Amino acid sequence: MSRSAFAEKHPWTQQWWKAEGENTWILVYIITIHALALVGIVLFPIPGWKVFLTALALASMGAFGTTIAYHRSLAHRAVKLNPIVEQVLVFFAVFNGSGTPSTWIANHRNHHANADTIDDVSSPRHGGFWWAHLRWLYQWEPSSMQRWSPDMIRPRYMTWDKVQIPLVITSICFGYLFFGWAGLFWTGAIRLVYVLHMQAFVNSLLHLKPGLTAGVDSSRNIWWLGPLQLTAWGENFHRNHHSYPASARFSRHWWQIDLGWYVIQGLRALRLATSVRVNQKC
Repeated sequence: MSRSAFAEKHPWTQQWWKAEGENTWILVYIITIHALALVGIVLFPIPGWKVFLTALALASMGAFGTTIAYHRSLAHRAVKLNPIVEQVLVFFAVFNGSGTPSTWIANHRNHHANADTIDDVSSPRHGGFWWAHLRWLYQWEPSSMQRWSPDMIRPRYMTWDKVQIPLVITSICFGYLFFGWAGLFWTGAIRLVYVLHMQAFVNSLLHLKPGLTAGVDSSRNIWWLGPLQLTAWGENFHRNHHSYPASARFSRHWWQIDLGWYVIQGLRALRLATSVRVNQKC
């Protein structure tokens, strides 16, 4: 089915529980981690410092993987990472439930190419907050890799598609081996629910600007979202990013904290990041 034909279906009008084809497992994943997180909060409202700090560290590394490797490097080619650094960051992004490089990059490039139109994969303008926040993940037809991310059709990236499911299952369950039941819930489902929503706010809240006509940029900068996004702090300056998509730096002023950019500068100093682009539109 062509993209325009699929858009005419207005998938956001479907019941929320209806998944689009192969995306069914994404809906299962979302429901599962939310159910487990709820149980975990009830049973272990205070997990202990070791458990909490482990969950925080994993969430933070995953956030770095998403904002630096997926977003700035692979999707927009704003920086070229050392292959080992890149793959380590990709591992933590997948472990954090961010999906694989092939799907993430294709969807994100599609979003930028069609931002704020009916063909936008995650526009709240047409589907509302919850469509942009979560529902598009499992109700939008997967973006074509051949069209949007042919550079991802390489063994180093496609391998992650094969290991994603066992890796995510490990991500949910591994905490039990080290910390018992509290560890299972906090380093697993509770962590994954938290990072899911913090990333989802980029598509929903940071594009939720009513009263604009189709195609007019709806992206926003929201300073207070930054600290909540852990090491993805910088993604909250989303208007800056849409103004200069191919820039590795999302901040524009000294007071705009952008942890991903600081890490890129550190990697560049160590010669682990090259071809760093700043304030470029494409």
